Amino acid sequence: MGLLMLGLFVFLGVHSLRIISESRRTSLLELLGEKKFKGIYAVLSLLGFLVLIAGYAEARLTPQWIWMPPPAARHAMFLLMWLAFILWAAAYINGNVIKQRIGHPMVVGVKVWALAHLVANGQAHQMVLFAAFLFWAVLSFRSARRRDRLALLRLEEQGLAPEPKAPVSKAANGLVLAIGTIAWMVFMAWGHKWLIGVSPFAINLGT
Repeated sequence: MGLLMLGLFVFLGVHSLRIISESRRTSLLELLGEKKFKGIYAVLSLLGFLVLIAGYAEARLTPQWIWMPPPAARHAMFLLMWLAFILWAAAYINGNVIKQRIGHPMVVGVKVWALAHLVANGQAHQMVLFAAFLFWAVLSFRSARRRDRLALLRLEEQGLAPEPKAPVSKAANGLVLAIGTIAWMVFMAWGHKWLIGVSPFAINLGT
């Protein structure tokens, strides 16, 4: 479990620079330069991710049950994952109502993804992993919304108008729903087993 927690600390820590201090992130960016900053960021992110994966695989060998999810939890997980995929699709398609109203659907999708897996899993290493991502996503979303408000305030102080948002269209909304749903179906049917090594249809059985 220690290796898993170390991986989470490094991976989520790197992705928490803007949560901890936007000014320090900006200072580091100016000090190192954009290319070097992004290079170090990418290396640390990859290192943290690899340690996280190794730690998770190690913890799976000695599972410790915290609670036994009820059968209904699996159905809740499927529905929440569908919502997560729609949110992720919305992050990359302009002109959809989700992106306009939420502002940061990618981070909200991570929150939903983590919650879905907390609901459907009851082993200690699973709960540590998904609770950590849920906590990070909550803080990340709050930080992003705070930056949005500060950016609007700065524009108002300068007498400038914010950049207009892309108009919402039915086509964009339909595309988000279609892409999110298809990606969800493909991932749940084949992708999860191929990438993670565990079928979501047997998720309550452990691993």
